[in-house]
Amino acid sequence: MHQGRAISRGETRPQGGVSSHVQLHTPGMMKVKVISVLEDNYMYLVIEENTREAVVVDAAVPKRLLEIVRKEDVTLKAILTTHHHWDHARGNEELAKVYPELQVYGADERIGALTHKVTHNEELKFGDINVRCLFTPCHTSGHMCYFMWEEDSPDAPAVFSGDTLFIGGCGKFFEGTAEQMYRNLTDILGALPKETKVFCGHECTVRNLKFALKVEPENEIVKKKLTWAKLRDDEDLPTVPSTLQEEFHYNPFLRVSEESVQKFTGKTDPVDVLRALRTAKDNFKKPKEMLNPQAMLAFEWGLFGPFLDKK
Repeated sequence: MHQGRAISRGETRPQGGVSSHVQLHTPGMMKVKVISVLEDNYMYLVIEENTREAVVVDAAVPKRLLEIVRKEDVTLKAILTTHHHWDHARGNEELAKVYPELQVYGADERIGALTHKVTHNEELKFGDINVRCLFTPCHTSGHMCYFMWEEDSPDAPAVFSGDTLFIGGCGKFFEGTAEQMYRNLTDILGALPKETKVFCGHECTVRNLKFALKVEPENEIVKKKLTWAKLRDDEDLPTVPSTLQEEFHYNPFLRVSEESVQKFTGKTDPVDVLRALRTAKDNFKKPKEMLNPQAMLAFEWGLFGPFLDKK
């Protein structure tokens, strides 16, 4: 999937639960709109340009989605839900009321308004857009990723990876094991075409890459990607999408066979390395920003005392 000049500037990602969206321009038949919602979530509206029909991945904030559907003048045909967590699926019921014919796809009975329970490698079609469902249990026991492509298109395919694969990281093992996540990242997502664009469920790239730098302090690609991601974050711009090929260069969870990553964990078996990485990431605290000299003096003189006492 081609993004042209990537992401249009001038649109921001506000904090504090207010949503915004950024359009990825594509000259082909499939257009992806990146919609930033809640604190750091993404939902995605995928538009089939020829028919003006659309599907949404992870409909978390229905009001915002409906605004964009109206603005784009498209017909919403389906919801593809990666997993049942509220920040990915809470809009399903409301949207199903607005669109009684709406199809809701997912792999977990806990997903609201579910109409089609999909299975691993099941394929769906929306106009010229093909979707392959990729079952990736671990973050939740019913997590599904969605791989999308168009036949005979020069544009790269895309994977909507929910909370399984992030830019520079992976999801927490809430309902699964390191063995499952290793299979997800290596045999399923890792086996997709290297040019595949990765659209993940959260904006946590800076945080992930700070941990990646701790794992591999000499990795120059991590350093460059982190610098870039900080600049994007400062301008309230998304860091999605990355590509699968890029992830193999800086994402420690995809680099479990690298000597430098094994050295950090003290393990050599890939699954053991992945398990140790996840534990280390769960306990990772990003370095605190140093206070400026005036603030340090204020602390020493006790000037913050009245404010601290109120908490």
